[in-house]
Amino acid sequence: MKFVRKALLAACTLLVSGAVVAQEFPEDKPISIVVGFVAGGAADSATRLIANKLAENLGLSIAVLNKAGAGGNIAHQYVSTQPADGTTLLLGSVGPLTIAPHLTKVAYDPFVDLAPVSGGVHFPNVLVVHPGVGVKTFKEFMQLAKDHPERAEYASSGVGSASHLAGELLNMYANVEMVHVPYKGGAQAMQDLVGERIASYFSAPPTALPYIRSNKLVALATTGLTRPGYMPDIPTVAEEGYEGFEALNWYSFMAPGKTPEPILERWNQEIVKVLNDPAVKKQLDDLGLTPHPTTRQEFREFMKSESEKWSKIIKERNITMN
Repeated sequence: MKFVRKALLAACTLLVSGAVVAQEFPEDKPISIVVGFVAGGAADSATRLIANKLAENLGLSIAVLNKAGAGGNIAHQYVSTQPADGTTLLLGSVGPLTIAPHLTKVAYDPFVDLAPVSGGVHFPNVLVVHPGVGVKTFKEFMQLAKDHPERAEYASSGVGSASHLAGELLNMYANVEMVHVPYKGGAQAMQDLVGERIASYFSAPPTALPYIRSNKLVALATTGLTRPGYMPDIPTVAEEGYEGFEALNWYSFMAPGKTPEPILERWNQEIVKVLNDPAVKKQLDDLGLTPHPTTRQEFREFMKSESEKWSKIIKERNITMN
């Protein structure tokens, strides 16, 4: 009889736990995913693609909210102050989560005020130059940087951006001093590069691919450890003699820091399911983005390693916001 009572008690506990999870998941409230960039870019397009599939799978309405500014920091700060009930998610990004906190005072702690849900997508930068620079290979550009560093300047989308840190990492690996020219966004940097007012740019592939395919820009190398499938003929920096070189852009899914575990786990399951969907993977690949589904702990560890990596480079290169 004692065994039967224990079995019944255990079964009831499981039923109650399941009911609590179902009750806590925000199926009867408006849901939004906040993006720290303007509509129409790679981050926004990827988020809307994933949000639409989530909404379809869950039978819910999910809105994408664009809160651009300060390199994505505004959106991260906003989500860190929202109710921790699962109704607000964030498209986290490498800059605000692992770079900005080492450069300036931000109004949130990425590891306390925000909670990892899952990895989202990642993609390398691609180093591109305009044809007028007169180089066709990465090795030729590095030789130019050694002989005439003033002619090997590189643009970025702003101080502390992923494109900026990619250039600083290359300066360290190659023992060169390419001159950094920060812009107020990637669109302006690309405009000046195509207009031959700047030599090079560590660009997001979705932005650069149309110009590469029309021969308006020359692609020299990508910054991941492996060649992306949509640029199979472009070598990686690591392949060009700088073993271990890696500078990835990435987006993740985050929630307010005090969001209950059952809600975080449910969102993780749903987002991982979408990222593993073959149709979604194909659409993301067409955008130049690689799905990066993870467990919550896996992404926390990844974020920690990225934070430590960029903190070290910021200190060694003496990078400041001024």
